[in-house]
Amino acid sequence: MSFDNQKDELLWAQKYRPRKVQDTILPAKTKAIFQKFVDSKEVPNLLLSGPPGTGKTTSAVAMLQELECDYIIINGSLNGGIDTLRYEIANFASSVSFSGKRKYVIIDEADYLTPTTQASFRNFIEEFSKNCGFIFTCNFKNRIIEPLHGRFSSIDFSIDKAEKPQIAAQFFKRVIGILETENINFDKKVVAKIIEKYFPDFRRVLNELQYYAASGSIDAGMLINAKLDSLDELFELLKIKDFKGMRKWCSDNSDQDASEIYRKFFEVSDTKVQESSMPGVIITLGEYQYKHAFVADSEINMVACFTEIMFEAQFK
Repeated sequence: MSFDNQKDELLWAQKYRPRKVQDTILPAKTKAIFQKFVDSKEVPNLLLSGPPGTGKTTSAVAMLQELECDYIIINGSLNGGIDTLRYEIANFASSVSFSGKRKYVIIDEADYLTPTTQASFRNFIEEFSKNCGFIFTCNFKNRIIEPLHGRFSSIDFSIDKAEKPQIAAQFFKRVIGILETENINFDKKVVAKIIEKYFPDFRRVLNELQYYAASGSIDAGMLINAKLDSLDELFELLKIKDFKGMRKWCSDNSDQDASEIYRKFFEVSDTKVQESSMPGVIITLGEYQYKHAFVADSEINMVACFTEIMFEAQFK
């Protein structure tokens, strides 16, 4: 099994990134599509969409490395301005590869590009089509403007329910190999629990394990420290309209991924919220989860979300 495994890489998610499509962990149909691109040595413009950490960028990079193509990666949430397009992308896309092969620009988190910036790609894609291809990755495909959809082949990285056990098992085996390579003592049951908690976000699993592995071992203490096992306390605070207590809960959990909090709140809300209030709760969660990607202070955004739910929803 081939990995980047570069000594100068600190993050496991980068250090152990697969270098070949056959080593990626993907649903069978998705993996077959990428393998077909490698075998045919022809890669169209691609729009890769799906939840965070499911291997969108990893698959694109593995495919291009296997084909020995030149490529650059630009983070759309950080460097998605017109100037980046005009200079960095244009300079790369217009130059000829030393190998004579087609070059590629990977725009990571393309759904954070403004509509105006996205629109600029129409001309880029057509102007450099003979020399350079483009691969967009995004969490939310609906944020990509319609004119671009027709210029890309779309691949969905969502995992069907029936395939989840098999994919999780493959990833568990991969994680065990990484922990053994890093000489980390571990409890397999704890590793399985962490994968279950964050699946299908593979990147998040590796980041969490690496964080706790700094102590030299992965054991039950990790599960004790892991938060968000239950939102019962939060629901009770909202029910009794304890604003001060709710603010403290948000502060205590401000180091957690707010999107994950909103998602778990959504998953259990039907057991805690009156049916008549559910439509409003879902709309509010959706609104604040979207805002989370742009706000300067996610804790304030979280408090605002649960304040709105506190005073508008009826609880069981």
